[in-house]
Amino acid sequence: MRRSRPVRMFGSVSALLCWLVLATFGSAAFAQAQPPLPAGVTRVTEVEGITEYALANGLHVLLLPDPSKPVTTVNLTLRVGSRMENYGETGMAHLLEHLLFKGTPRHPDPKREMSDRGLSWNGTTSDDRTNYFASMAENPANLDFYLGWLGEALTQSFIAKKDLDSEMTVVRNEMESGENDPGNVLFQNVRSSAFRWHNYGKSTIGARADVENVDVARLQAFYRKYYQPDNAVLIVAGKFDEARTLATVASSFGRIPKPTRVLEPTYTLDPAQDGERSVMLRRVGDTPIVLAMYHVPAGASPDFPAALLASVMLGGPEFRLHKALVEKNLAASAFGSARPMAEPGYAYFGAQLKSDQPVDAARDALLAAVEGSARTPFTPAELERAKNIWLRGFAQTLDDPQRVGIALSEYVALGDWRLGFDRRDRIKAVTLEDVNRVAAAYFVTSNRTLGTFIPSAAPVRAPAPQKVDVAAVMKDFKGGEAVARGESFDVSPENIDKRTTFGTLHGPAGVRTAFLPKATRGAKVVAIVTLRLGDEKTLFGKDVIGSATASMLARGTERLSREQLAAEFEKLRTSWDVGGGPTGASIRLETTKQNLAASVALASEVLKTPRFDAGEFEQMKAGWVSSIEESRSEPRALLRERLDRHGNPYPKGDVRYAMTFDETLKAIAALKLDDVRAFHREFYGASRAIVSAVGDFDPGALGAQLTREIGGWTSRTAYTRVAQPAYDIPPLQFRIEVKDKQNAEAAGRLQFALRESDREFQALRLATHIFGGASGRLWDRVREKDGLSYGVGAYIAGGLFEPNADWGFYAITAPQNADRVHAAFDEEALRARREGFTENELTRAKEAIASASRLARAQDATLARTFVSFVERDKTPRYFAEIDALRASITLDEVNAAFRKYMVPEKMVFGVAGDFAGATAATKAAAAR
Repeated sequence: MRRSRPVRMFGSVSALLCWLVLATFGSAAFAQAQPPLPAGVTRVTEVEGITEYALANGLHVLLLPDPSKPVTTVNLTLRVGSRMENYGETGMAHLLEHLLFKGTPRHPDPKREMSDRGLSWNGTTSDDRTNYFASMAENPANLDFYLGWLGEALTQSFIAKKDLDSEMTVVRNEMESGENDPGNVLFQNVRSSAFRWHNYGKSTIGARADVENVDVARLQAFYRKYYQPDNAVLIVAGKFDEARTLATVASSFGRIPKPTRVLEPTYTLDPAQDGERSVMLRRVGDTPIVLAMYHVPAGASPDFPAALLASVMLGGPEFRLHKALVEKNLAASAFGSARPMAEPGYAYFGAQLKSDQPVDAARDALLAAVEGSARTPFTPAELERAKNIWLRGFAQTLDDPQRVGIALSEYVALGDWRLGFDRRDRIKAVTLEDVNRVAAAYFVTSNRTLGTFIPSAAPVRAPAPQKVDVAAVMKDFKGGEAVARGESFDVSPENIDKRTTFGTLHGPAGVRTAFLPKATRGAKVVAIVTLRLGDEKTLFGKDVIGSATASMLARGTERLSREQLAAEFEKLRTSWDVGGGPTGASIRLETTKQNLAASVALASEVLKTPRFDAGEFEQMKAGWVSSIEESRSEPRALLRERLDRHGNPYPKGDVRYAMTFDETLKAIAALKLDDVRAFHREFYGASRAIVSAVGDFDPGALGAQLTREIGGWTSRTAYTRVAQPAYDIPPLQFRIEVKDKQNAEAAGRLQFALRESDREFQALRLATHIFGGASGRLWDRVREKDGLSYGVGAYIAGGLFEPNADWGFYAITAPQNADRVHAAFDEEALRARREGFTENELTRAKEAIASASRLARAQDATLARTFVSFVERDKTPRYFAEIDALRASITLDEVNAAFRKYMVPEKMVFGVAGDFAGATAATKAAAAR
């Protein structure tokens, strides 16, 4: 459960663009006779394979059938968010999202039921909508359960005072977690200043005073007003029986009466901003950030696509802000985008700096780039790149019913689910005149809210905000062509083993392959090329050099600059990422059958002939330094540094040695470009390389191409995998004081000499799921009962090669509650050791893990990554079945014995990091008042 908020501002812009786009689905052929609809259900319309139905009570239903993967995704979207909250009600929409999971008469503990059934579920709240969604391996019973729960939860959730009291502290902890990030705080402060009257200036999570003092009767009234069928859209996507599902929907939701209340439309709009506004945020220990925000039209406006593309051409990867700030060493990174909203919203642009980079220079360069588009209009090449980036994300979402089933929420929130297709068509039709006109109108000084004050002698007024008549916008909309469906693929281990071919390519490199061809929606294919490098001795002292080499791979080739390389992949509509470290490098491609050959050729070029440009090298180092400087004041990063180093037996220089932040910074400062070039020359090659591919492709053609591209590319230095044996970690309890952090992090660690294939490993995995999994004992105690944490749990990992399993505990909490979280963990661990787990808990854990395993096998990218591991370990897909059978045979006695043997709190390394001194002072001050 979470609130929807902007992507971390220094993260991938492409990730944000993927959130902003919506894919299309293939049109179903309605020429055939359709089965009769359930009573009270009418068919409304059909667009590109998505069929809309309406129930008599006002609920609208969208069905998106796709049999290519045995996965079903359900999403219920309510048109209620923070925009609908009145004075004293801030945070109500988000609180209700939490409380809906607290139960109904027939489902008193839905979270446990969903966890036991292996569903991947959540809920989110944003400004204009709230949604609840779940993905599940195809299972009519699970689909019936989830639809039944949604139908009951819509109007019969408890929304009880006792649940509000416990969940309020959890939400407050979530609020404090967001307050840890200066970027998030700055963003909210700027937004609050930009919107003086409209609720878009308020945080979705709400004001602390409202959340802490909310009246349950008022919250229940808010629930009864907005949680009604005529304010909701239900979406079902993936593999399911359409007629049966529609009948289940009619049964689960049709019994709800049509409400008699009337929802009043919101009418508040901010006037056109008449002067620049300024916000200053001062916090301890973080890298500088500059952020500028501008009002733009609503997401349904015909002008919004032009505003979106203009924002991409300014803040997108390798576009204007990157050139003006990062390439000129004025900032470590730059970003920007425009957010589509139901009413007039905003675009934002910013930069993160290293601590030694002057803020004034970065601010002036950022504003000159954003507000200078009238003097320096956008070019055809820029517009083509921006369109390619957006349409690539659009086309890739098109092939994934799980993503599109959830993404439709955003367009429902804007006023009509078909607006996604309308935006696609408008993006294609946008002209240079459009983007330059919109940028000149909205990206002006008087329309700006900035982190620092910038005076203006001649303010320019932006156009006054206007609402959009969505019905008029969509009146003549027709939609596009259908997309062919993929095959109905069986994800059983036996079928995957039957369909997958493992082999070795001809040539001296001995490249190993794992190919699983199958027909997929949109002819999608995922391919991974993995290089293995060096050994324990030859890599000694080369940790940072090896990581830097991998970081440079995405920054251009001998033939193509960084920007040109990105543009080539964009033209192919191929998503790609490349990276690694001293022991290996990997490039992942997500593309189509038609573009696979060209994408593989580019990938080969990236790995074999990187550019190693001096300017890009300095940019890479600056970004690395900035990231480390930021981490030095982050509780989670400081905690992880301490845990990784404690008990580490390896000498400095060994690739398994855990470096401190200071050691890493010193190594980066000493790093030379020639070191990186030499590392690539000595270690890179395809000897012992692994290539995996899953999706729609020709294995013979791919194998022949790989033989030509890398079959003869041998490594100068032989590869031997660096062993990772288990080692003794002395028990320890520690606390790290981090100033000005409202949220604390807690973590614990144990290490065992176990392999994944050991019975004790699988017994401990089951015990860990019962103890610390979703809706496990820790969750029930720390979050549900005590209300101390927004996120708490435990995990077990490793054991793939050597007997080396890592067991961990994690939690976030308010600093003043850290000791209570630790005590609760100890009490629950001791209770489990003393009393043991139950047969019912074990049965639910086995089914949940098995269901999650089936769901994972339905993801092509996950399979491709798993195949790489299988090749290295000489496994085949039969290993899936072996582990499933082993886990299924584990007895309750074995589970309890494993937990008692290995889960000993006294042997654990347990640490917390946060502003404990500040929390103590605040508590004393509150008591004094």
